[in-house]
Amino acid sequence: MSSPAESTPDAGPQKRSGGLVVFERWNRKLHFYSGVFMLFFLWLFAFTGLLLNHPDWTFHENWKNRHETTVERAIVAPGADAVGDLGQARDIMRQLGIDGEILWTTTRTVPSQFEFQVRRPRHFYFIKADWGQGKATLRQADVNAWGIMKVLHAFTGNVADDPRNRRDWVLTTVWSYSMDVVAAATIQMVLGGIYLWIRQPGKRWAGGIALGLGTLICGVFCVGLRWWY
Repeated sequence: MSSPAESTPDAGPQKRSGGLVVFERWNRKLHFYSGVFMLFFLWLFAFTGLLLNHPDWTFHENWKNRHETTVERAIVAPGADAVGDLGQARDIMRQLGIDGEILWTTTRTVPSQFEFQVRRPRHFYFIKADWGQGKATLRQADVNAWGIMKVLHAFTGNVADDPRNRRDWVLTTVWSYSMDVVAAATIQMVLGGIYLWIRQPGKRWAGGIALGLGTLICGVFCVGLRWWY
């Protein structure tokens, strides 16, 4: 009758490779579920990127086909609790019954006059408030589904080099954090995919050629242009 050690001669190697087995199992799971999670996000960005890259395709014109209305509404001066431009803008929005991401476009020259924009993926609001006269002019532009998709492609709430334009709408924050998750999941998928590719010797040459071409083309635009132009 053989001893336990003699009946399981590979117990040592199996124990040493156990961590690698667990890693590979979780890598496959993350690769699969990350792809499922990002399916429609990636389709959205790929499709809208294609539309933005071809503005001459007329079927997706949205701003040209927007629907606009302009009304004048009575307002009162913001209360003492409306601190700063942001607080006053929110008070005016509350009076007008609108919500969205605030975008500053002009510098105030008259304390009683206020001009700013509010954006949502479908609605664009252009507000000129004058509580000295007790009124606000509200111009609203609504875009179609093509416009919504293209807005979402770059809807971050932040404007580079302008500290006034920062996220101030909760849905903008939720959307931007969702994009952070998509970015992290994409990085994980790429790294996990490279590992899965390396583990398949029969596909290393084809994968290496694809990786090399992608690296070369991306490198030309990201790094090479600073040397050649």
